[in-house]
This record gives sequence, C-alpha cells and structure tokens, in this order.
Amino acid sequence: MSLEEYERHFDSLNSELGGGSVVSERSGSGTFNGEEEKLHYIPIRILGRGAFGEATLYRRTEDNSLVVWKEVDLKSLTEKESRDVMNEISILSMLEHNNIIAYFNHFMDNKSLFIELEYCNGGNLYDKINQQKGQLFSEEVVIWYLYQIASAVSHIHKAGILHRDIKTLNIFLTKTDLIKLGDYGLAKKLDSEFSMAETCVGTPYYMSPELCQGAKYNFKSDIWAMGCVIFEVLTLKRTFDATNPLNLCVKIVQGNWTMEVNSDIYSSALIKLVYDCLDQDPANRPTTEQVLDQPFISCCRQELDDRVALLNSAMKKPKLSTVSDTSVAVVTTRSREVYFWGGGKYTPQKMDMFKGGSCPQHVCAGESHFAVVTVEKELYTWANVQGGAKMVGQLGHGDQASYRQPKKVEKLQGKAIRQVACGADFTACITDEDQMYMFGSDYYGCIGVEGELGTEILEPVLLEFFEERPVRQVSCGDNHVVVLLQSGEIYSWGCGEYGRLGLECEDDFSSPMQVEIPKGAAISSVSCGSDGTFFLTEAGKVLACGNNEFNKLGLNQGISGLKNHPGEVFQNVLYATTLTVAKQLSRFKIHTIAPGKTHTAAIDGRGRLITFGCNNYGQLGVKDFKKHQGVQVLVGPFGGKILTKVSCGDGFTIVATEDNQIFAWGNGGNGRLGMPPDKRFGSEVCPAMPRPIFGSLHHVPDLSCRGWHTIIIMEKVLNSKTIRSNSSGLSIGVGQEASATFVEMDIEPGSETECRDRGLGGTLEDNREECFLETPMMSAANQTGDSSCPLWLRQELEDAEFIPMPEDCDLPIPDQLASFSESITLPYGELKELKAAAAAVGSRNCLSTKRMTSGKVNGLEETNICSKGDPVRCCRASTEVAQLRETVARQEKRIQTLEKKIDEQRKENERLWAAVNRSALQETGCDNNGNHRSDRTPGEGAGFTHHGSRFAGASV
Repeated sequence: MSLEEYERHFDSLNSELGGGSVVSERSGSGTFNGEEEKLHYIPIRILGRGAFGEATLYRRTEDNSLVVWKEVDLKSLTEKESRDVMNEISILSMLEHNNIIAYFNHFMDNKSLFIELEYCNGGNLYDKINQQKGQLFSEEVVIWYLYQIASAVSHIHKAGILHRDIKTLNIFLTKTDLIKLGDYGLAKKLDSEFSMAETCVGTPYYMSPELCQGAKYNFKSDIWAMGCVIFEVLTLKRTFDATNPLNLCVKIVQGNWTMEVNSDIYSSALIKLVYDCLDQDPANRPTTEQVLDQPFISCCRQELDDRVALLNSAMKKPKLSTVSDTSVAVVTTRSREVYFWGGGKYTPQKMDMFKGGSCPQHVCAGESHFAVVTVEKELYTWANVQGGAKMVGQLGHGDQASYRQPKKVEKLQGKAIRQVACGADFTACITDEDQMYMFGSDYYGCIGVEGELGTEILEPVLLEFFEERPVRQVSCGDNHVVVLLQSGEIYSWGCGEYGRLGLECEDDFSSPMQVEIPKGAAISSVSCGSDGTFFLTEAGKVLACGNNEFNKLGLNQGISGLKNHPGEVFQNVLYATTLTVAKQLSRFKIHTIAPGKTHTAAIDGRGRLITFGCNNYGQLGVKDFKKHQGVQVLVGPFGGKILTKVSCGDGFTIVATEDNQIFAWGNGGNGRLGMPPDKRFGSEVCPAMPRPIFGSLHHVPDLSCRGWHTIIIMEKVLNSKTIRSNSSGLSIGVGQEASATFVEMDIEPGSETECRDRGLGGTLEDNREECFLETPMMSAANQTGDSSCPLWLRQELEDAEFIPMPEDCDLPIPDQLASFSESITLPYGELKELKAAAAAVGSRNCLSTKRMTSGKVNGLEETNICSKGDPVRCCRASTEVAQLRETVARQEKRIQTLEKKIDEQRKENERLWAAVNRSALQETGCDNNGNHRSDRTPGEGAGFTHHGSRFAGASV
C-alpha cells in the first residue's frame, strides 16, 4: 500500500469514526467510505462456459436487476488472447445502442477478470429457431428481427468496428423478443470503411467467401454473416452445411446454400435482400443503411424504432451512474429457500425446486394456493387443499387440477413477471412492461376483463384496459382488486360490499373504476385486506376504506374531555366508502402495512411494530386476549429490534427482524404458526406474545400470509468477498480472509456443464445446474511474481490495492481502530526498502572511489566521491542517493504526522464512547457501575439490554 493510499485509508476511517455517529445498515450502504461506493452482487447460477472462462448470472441488490459476469481466466491466456480480452472491453465501453449488449463495469479478482454485461432473459436466436420445431416465422417477425440486427450492425460499423463473429449464438433476446447483439471478443476496429482486415477468424458456418479464400475483407464480411442469420430465420436451416470444414468452405465459395427460401410465405423483396447479402462479390452486398432503407422496412421504421425504445425503457437495468473508478463490488453467496405451512401442515414444508435460476424473489399466499416469482421473472403456482379439491383457475395452468408441487405457468412463458398478488381464488400478476394478467374465479368480476368470459378463467388473460395505463403495483383482497398506476392513479373493481373499493358506494364492478384520491395525497402503495383496503402515502400517512369491524382499519376516533366519562372514549366507525384518514396512525410515519382478516399490523419508519383490531387469539401481541380500542406499539417484546417484514393471517401475525430472527404469535390452529399442538394441554398453541420460530438465524426477503396459510423466503449468507472496480485499469481487492472462497451451493460435486459454443455472452444456457467452485484468493505479490502474467497487466498488478473485508459490524469502534492500527506499519516497510536501495546504490559505485568523509543523514550513509573515480558514474550515484534521501525524509515526516493524528483520533474516540456509555446507562436506569438505580424501572427508557460496555439495539 502506497503512502497516498495509506492516507486515504486513514481519512476514510476518520470520516467514519471521528464524528461519533453510527450509520445504520437500514439506510443502505451506498458508500464504502468517503470516496468508494459499494455495489452488492449475489450469484444466481452459471449460464455457460466459453473458451476462456464462465458466464454467471448475478443479482445486483441496489436496484434488484440481473447482470451477467463474463469471467476470463487470465492465467491461461497468451499475450495475444489477453489483448483480445481488453479489446472486447474497449469496444463494449464505446458502444451504446438499444440492440447491443450493454457493458457496465469490469472487476479483477485473483487472476480472473470479470466483465459485467447486460442480461437477456430470453436466450439466444439459435435456441429461438430450434424452438420453432419446423413452424416458420411470420414475415412480420422476420422483419422485426432483421431491423434490430441491422440496426445493431449499422451502429458498430459507424464506430469503425468489424464484429467478425455474427451468428445466431451471439444474438441474444429478451422475453419480449428484443434483440441484443453481443460477444465482441473477435471484433476489430478499422480506420475507415475502405480498410481491410486479414486475420481469418469467425465461426465457419458464417464465414464469407473472401475469408474462406484467405483474402482481405472489410465490413461487407459482417453483411454476409447477417445474411446467413436471416436465411436461418427464414428457413430454420443452416445457410451452408457440410460434414467437414473443407466441404463447407467449397459450398460457401460456390454459393451452394442448403435450400431455397419459401416464396409462397415470404415476399420477393425480403428474399431478394437476403440473397443480396449473400452475394459472392463483397462490392455487390448492401451496406446496413441500404438494408434499413428497404421499402418494407422504411415504411414502418419509426414504428419499429419506437417499439425498440419502449421495450428497452421497460427493462429493469442496472443504474449506470453507480459505476465509477472507486466502486467496490461485494459478492455475497447466499442460499434461498421457500417454506410454507398452515392448512393442516403443522411444520414448515420446504420446496426443494426453488434454487439456482429458480431462486425465489417474491411470494404470495391465497386462501388455497401459493405463487412464487423467481429471480428470472418466471411465475410458479401450486395448491394446498385437503382432499384434492378442484381449483377454479387460480393456478393458471389451463385446468382444474390441484397441483401439489410448484408448476411454471407456461402461458406466461416469454413474459418477465415482476409482481404477483393472490385473492381468495384468483391471481393477478404484473410484467416488467407494466402490463397486467389475471386468471381464476370471475364470480365477483375480479378478473376485470370486458365481455362475458364465464366464471372460471383457467389461463392468464391480458387486461387490455391497462395496455395504455402502465401498472406499478397490484393488491388483491378476498374478492376485490386495487391497482396503483405509474401515473399515481388508483383503479379498483370486484366486490364492493362495505365500500372496500373506495368508490363512494357498495356496488360491485366487473371492470376497473378510477378511485378519487384526496387532493395533495401521493399514493406510494396499496394493500388489500379481506374486506377493506389501505392506501399508504409517500409521506407515511394511511388512508383506508371498507369494513372497520374491530377497528381493523384504525378509523375509530378517540374523544377526550367529556363529562362523566373518565379516560378516552372512542367513536366507532363501522365502515367507510371513500378514502378516509386513519387518524390513530397519524402520529407515525408508516413504512409497511399488512392487513389480516380481523386485525392489522404496520411497521413505522423507526422499525417498530404497531397492531390494532381484534385480539381474540392474542394476535396483537400485547400479552392478553382482551379487547383494545386504540393502536398498540410493540417494542419490548422484540428487545428493541428493528422489524423489516410483517404479514397477518386469520388471527395470527408473523414478523421478521433486521438481525434475522422470525417471530410468530396468535391463533395456532391448523398449523398457522408452524408449530405442532401442545401435547401437555391437548390443545393448539395460541401465544399472546411474540415468540421466535425457526432455530437458526435467517434473513427474510419476502413473507405472505392469508387465511391459515403462510409462505416465506428464508435466506442464509454463506460467504462474502470484496472486489475493487476499476473502469480504466485492473486492480484487486480481497475478502475477509486471503483464502476467501465461493462455497458450493446445494450442487453435487464434480457436476459439469456442457455448452454448444465456446464464446461467452448474454445467456448461454447450461444443460444442468452448476455449482460455484472454490476460488482461493491470492496476494498481489504472487500475481506479480508469476512469469506467465501478461505484460499489459503487470504494472497494474504491481499497483494493486488490497481492500480488507470489514470485521464483525458489532465490534465497538475502539476495537475496529485497534485492528486498523495493525496495518499502519506498512509505510515503515517501504521506508526500510528505500534505505536498503540507497545503501546498495552507494556501495556499488564506490569500488573505484576513495571515501573522504562519511556521515549519516536520516539513517543513510552520506559519501563524498573522490576525483580519482569515474566522474560521470559518481555524479549519477550522488544524484540517486540524494533523491532517495529526500524521499526517505519525506516519508518519515509524513508518517510522524499520521501517527500523531491516529493518537489524537484514538483519544477522541475513547472520549466519545465514554460519553455514549454514560448516556446509555442513564437511559436504562443504571448507575456508572451498570447496576439498576432504585428510582428507575429495569429496562425503562430506550429498552436497551446492558452487557458491560455494549448495548443491544443502541444507535448513536
């Protein structure tokens, strides 16, 4: 570590600790220190293998987007291959187009280079053609593909880049048929359109005749490859095919393609264009602009361009603004599991299929079914009913079977599902394009489709009403639906009893109706209960409508100051048909609200739990089963823990805390709490106080309850390491230990993946799931000492900086400072090396000199050179020694300054922590020795638990 890096490290520590403040993780980890920004990644699965490494799918947690890391094993590369890798990064970084795979960043770990790229969730064009199974594409689809491919090729040609490897395997698609051209490892930059290349590269099936003949070639070689691709789209066959490379080249040179394009299906203009692209003479082939100017394209070019732009805007992409030269990538390997219980299942049931690419992202429970959205935006549903009762379409599989295991909703294949919501017997889901699909029982008109479709919709149908109204969020009650649009407007439909639709009446509606929002209110989310609806504003206030039985909407108002009525008197509100302010919640800033059947729970901005409504089963968590008129704030039962997730069912409540604990309480009948019956009393447990469930610690990304059912995602962190980002060069960061590894995730050891192609990009699919193999981290010294290290990397690796993983975040700040102080001796090592270098320079130049006088300056020997020696050599030696002496003196002076600053900072931190301890002791009612004072109730105040000098739940 250089002195400048050492100073930056100290300054970052000072900025973090000097102010005496602790930044909560709840607010997010946007920055690593004063300068660096953390980007958190979670590996999902390996997509494929190529010539130099693997392509792995990651989820970036900051914006919940999916990206691909293309890994390149630098140890196995020649210098030429290393230049090719850097060439790809250089080309990708300069290309920005809607039909080209986007480049975001690159990282260096050990001796592997990771290139972060855009992810396409629809596979590649090779797979798309094979999936047709002989069914030809329509001309409309072919023109759509041709336009996008030609647009991408036109963009790279305008940038002076020759792709040289255009093929169906390198053309990737999203689930909305948006094309992305990728894999630029063989690309070459030409000075002009008239420049020629000579190297024979590319895939044999797509080689142009000039390439096969060893002649020079230019941009027209890409046009040939593009013609081969479109020929495959038209015929579903390779343009040229042979049993060996020699025969293949002969057929290419002779223009002997496998078959003719069907002129009965495709227009003559389209067929002629393809054959023009396959002309043997490069000069006769059209340019990309001439392709795009074809009448059958130019007549609808604006429409096609608008469609591309719209599909791109709808895609959830990583935020490019987060990437910088000071970014730090934190790669965390995690395992996620889905459990469900209730409805007679007393113990949590694990769903083994949700792993790898089917890792769960979002879950929802209905009265008799469950739904899961995976990280790759696919929807799975299944039932949990007794006796094999028939479904009414809420599973979306096209029949009434009650599938007991999760099954993908095939009719939504090709749609990227972002959110799902379940009613009692129907399901709604939203795509990344903000479109809405529904299926299930239409008894109350909940499906919301215009026209008479019957009472059971067995497959997903698109709600045309929202095609021009992008949907942000949907929530379903037992028999009604409420939708929040991206514009902020609210629509509702279904059963209108008790005014749950907020339409100023109790009528039922079978199509979406707009809800009037109070002036000045900006709705951020909607939450439907069984017969009521909550509307949460951006300011954290709550509006509600529907049935207020048991005050479960919090609409009852307290009246004080009345004669002959001691205490507070409540005015009961039976129901509300318009959006009404929940005044009992007005003093809180609500972050999350979760309605149950007879009660409601909410989490405020401070992470506290607030409950109100019926308490017959102790579901309010206040130690009793009595009726409570107002809202209850639960802090003590959780020991001051911050809550992150909450959901309510039929008489029970489940919450998850920030420190990875799960609590449940209330009605335990039929397995609602995931607990078996209490054998001692011969009855089912109904605890009136929060009690922890699941023995080990789990993070809860999502949780849902309805009726007697619960479904939950539980996540464990297996390993973590830190990699430094560098957009202009390569540098290395290490994890918590030098031997940090990716651990294997529920995969059989030794499993291998086969891939059809050696190239990497976008979405090459594995035939089987793949494990994350252990990759030991190595030091920069080992890397720079390896003779096989490419020359272009050597200087960067010598300057590589190690970024240590932060230790246990619960450590007191003085301990963190102590661990940091162990690394402050690094400049002394550099100082020692400088002294040795200076001595070596002086000694080797004194063989032909006479030493006149000697002295010591800063520990270095000062030598006057005799005139009998070589004057030129002596002068050079004197200059080198003088320069080294100045450097050493500067180093020592700056180190003394830093040591002084560290001592001052340590004293300041000790003073701050002493003040913190005194303040916390006063809050907990303890004296300076940690004993409770007689004038304070134990635990009174902030609810801290005292352990010596550390406090659980304290925030400074």
